Amino acid sequence: MIDQEMLRRWRLILGRYAEQSMNKAEMSDRDRLLEQSLDYLYSREYEGRGMMRAPGGGGSLDGSAVTAIDWLQRTRKLFPREVFERIQHHAVDKYQMTELLEDPAVLRSLEPNQALARTLLGLRGRLSAEVRDVVQGVIRKVVDDINRRLRPQFVNALVGRRNRFRRSHLPSAQNFDPRATIAANLRHYDTASKRLVIERPIFNARVKRNLPWDVILCVDQSGSMLDSVMYSAVVAGILASLPTVNVRLVVFDTNVVDLSHMAADPVQVLLTVQLGGGTNIGRALQYCETLVRTPHRTVVALISDFEEGAFPGPLLNSVQRLAESRVKMLGLAALDESAQPVYDTTMAQKLAGRGMEIAALTPSHFAEWLAEVMG
Repeated sequence: MIDQEMLRRWRLILGRYAEQSMNKAEMSDRDRLLEQSLDYLYSREYEGRGMMRAPGGGGSLDGSAVTAIDWLQRTRKLFPREVFERIQHHAVDKYQMTELLEDPAVLRSLEPNQALARTLLGLRGRLSAEVRDVVQGVIRKVVDDINRRLRPQFVNALVGRRNRFRRSHLPSAQNFDPRATIAANLRHYDTASKRLVIERPIFNARVKRNLPWDVILCVDQSGSMLDSVMYSAVVAGILASLPTVNVRLVVFDTNVVDLSHMAADPVQVLLTVQLGGGTNIGRALQYCETLVRTPHRTVVALISDFEEGAFPGPLLNSVQRLAESRVKMLGLAALDESAQPVYDTTMAQKLAGRGMEIAALTPSHFAEWLAEVMG
């Protein structure tokens, strides 16, 4: 006895390429619409491998001459939002359905997310002039969403520090002072149970930092680094708004471009960077050396996959010179879409040997790391 629900699911997965015996699966009208919608997109996978479309059997939308825009509207109604966003991502990123990006009205209807922003940034040179303003609006929505998530963590980590001379009773595990708490509650020690009863926990208040730090973000803009570039642009914008930080933003491939003048506007940064090309990290760090004014209060953060395309000697020598001058050297390894580190571990070890701290961190953890280094 074949499980009809399992048969139905496999029928939806395989579409027109299912064996004829699977066509007996019990499918509702809605199931057939689901199958047609999935078939319209994912049959491209078979065609991309040189396979001919399977005749008959499958639910096709060919007969109704549906356009990509019609398909998008139908699919939005058929699937839950999170599933639709994944399908949309596959359509514009994996299967290059650029016709979805040629109509400003359709572009406005797409779900603004990082996958869409990444695709738009990669295609912006080929998009028509009439959609460029819409593209900028989509990217701004994505940037605003990232900024909303990251800003509180950077502000909390970098604007304040512990002040052990002023106390607070606001509960915060981060600010808990165990020694002061024990001292303040010793009179409540229970000799019978041999336990200290805590009636008044002590917390350290936070005060603003007054001495500014120079933070130089040196960002690899080669083609594989788009997600890191996006987050780096937002981080630069956040840092530029803090009174305790002077931020410089440098992007590079084989050339070096100083975007410090637009660091406060991450959208303009993303619309300016030219992704692709080779990688010359040494040249970028040599330029960063010229930006250092107060070494002992300067952080140089290299965001890269550390895959140096040039001879590594200049890169390693630059890192050593900066570290010996008391500049704080941080190497933030690239992360892929699933937040897995993707970088040259051999080069990372060499950089660490010359004085650069290396870590593969999400942007939120980078805030804590930066605060610790500047503390």
